[in-house]
Amino acid sequence: MAYQTFRQEYLQVPPVTRAYTTACVLTTAAVQLELITPFQLYFNPELIFKHFQVWRLITNYLFFGPVGFNFLFNMIFLYRYCRMLEEGSFRGRTADFVFMFLFGGLLMTLFGLFVNLVFLGQAFTIMLVYVWSRRNPYVRMNFFGLLIFQAPFLPWVLMGFSLLLGNSIIVDLLGIAVGHIYFFLEDVFPNQPGGGRLLRTPSVLKAIFDTPEDDPNYNPLPEERPGGFAWGEGQRLGG
Repeated sequence: MAYQTFRQEYLQVPPVTRAYTTACVLTTAAVQLELITPFQLYFNPELIFKHFQVWRLITNYLFFGPVGFNFLFNMIFLYRYCRMLEEGSFRGRTADFVFMFLFGGLLMTLFGLFVNLVFLGQAFTIMLVYVWSRRNPYVRMNFFGLLIFQAPFLPWVLMGFSLLLGNSIIVDLLGIAVGHIYFFLEDVFPNQPGGGRLLRTPSVLKAIFDTPEDDPNYNPLPEERPGGFAWGEGQRLGG
């Protein structure tokens, strides 16, 4: 019975969120069981381009460190905001969501060539949080019950939290920068005088991932609360 319930809940998670979070958990489990080591996963341009270990372009986004507070914290935020985006403004637009993943990953990889970062998963999570927060500017956030603020401040609050934990803020700044670039190109520039859409999802991705929308008149709801987590919890103003 418990297995059936878990299976049903698991299959209800939208596909991109399910695939990415599952890959992160399985990668961490493989490291914990010593089937692989972090040295086989981390981002190393020399090993990638000179020794053709191209899997590192992906695996460095899948490992968030050993199981502990930092890992759980990152997994909760990754799952929560990835799912909110996929069920909200990307509902029925799986190909566009996959393209955002590819665009963000490519940009972070290029930036990663110039900064000393070996794992980029946390920066990718901050990118997702940033895009969600800018698309939901009127949602009030309750962070650990200590701070109440509007959604656009959430990435900066997380950066401050990382600083308090003694972590480098370069990771957070990278995620914020890439998230802002995507948000500007996708949501801001097309609405400017003389602007236009510079990011266009390739037709091959649309052919693979997109399915006909059940309701063509569906208007995406604000990306609030698909899960029951109290960390970074949101509530729409006036609601």
